[in-house]
Amino acid sequence: MDVFKKRGAMTKFQILSEISKQEPHLKQKDLAERLGITVQAVSENIKSLIDEGYISSKDGRSPYKITQEGIKKVKKDAVTLRKYSDSVLEIMNHYQSVWPAIAKEDMIKGDSVGLFMENGLLYASHSKQAANATAISNAKRGEDVALGELNGMIELNMGNVLIITIPTIKDGGSKSTDLNLIKTIYQEGFKEWGDNKQIDTIAAIGTVSHAIANKLDLPIDIQFAAAPATASAARKGLNVMVLSVGNMTKSFIKAVEAEDIKYHVIDGKL
Repeated sequence: MDVFKKRGAMTKFQILSEISKQEPHLKQKDLAERLGITVQAVSENIKSLIDEGYISSKDGRSPYKITQEGIKKVKKDAVTLRKYSDSVLEIMNHYQSVWPAIAKEDMIKGDSVGLFMENGLLYASHSKQAANATAISNAKRGEDVALGELNGMIELNMGNVLIITIPTIKDGGSKSTDLNLIKTIYQEGFKEWGDNKQIDTIAAIGTVSHAIANKLDLPIDIQFAAAPATASAARKGLNVMVLSVGNMTKSFIKAVEAEDIKYHVIDGKL
């Protein structure tokens, strides 16, 4: 929608649209109240519209009249806005009516299927679940299947986040890190906190964290935009172990707290 990319373009369009109604006593104060902007902003935009030849006025004051060029511009911009709105509505309707999932077994169009989350992904199967839908495409096991007519609530348990603070390179880096602790946590998960959940995903923040993961042969799943990616994974039911170096941990924790994600912090220094 290039026509509205310039700063203030939408405001000008709205002002032109209001003036085109040809209300004889329309004042700048009226326009400001209708559009939710200041009188000064209205005044500046009207001056610009007069300079551009879209409206006419005596001494820049009301009554304002829209010119033929102004009418052409309003029509053109309105058509552009309508096309954009229609495209957005089409996309939203698609999202509301069609959902993707991974087929747990072969499916035929019209099958009634149950929905559940597994490893952070949405799956469909012929088993009974709290949420169900109708397959609107054929799919083989492991393929993506299009679903419609969704009903019920998809059962989703929030995942946990375990943050292990790592010494900076000045403090010894990986040589000053308790590698056995990290390895044990990766293997045993959240047992220390009375939970049988295992680690599903590993996030690494900082170069030293990557070096430690390489030493322990740990798969790094998240390495960029770690905080939002970790929060997203936890909301999908995944349990995340985060290796975070030095002061980077503070900003990470702040971001995770803002997402209302449960977390534990462990000092990984020897």
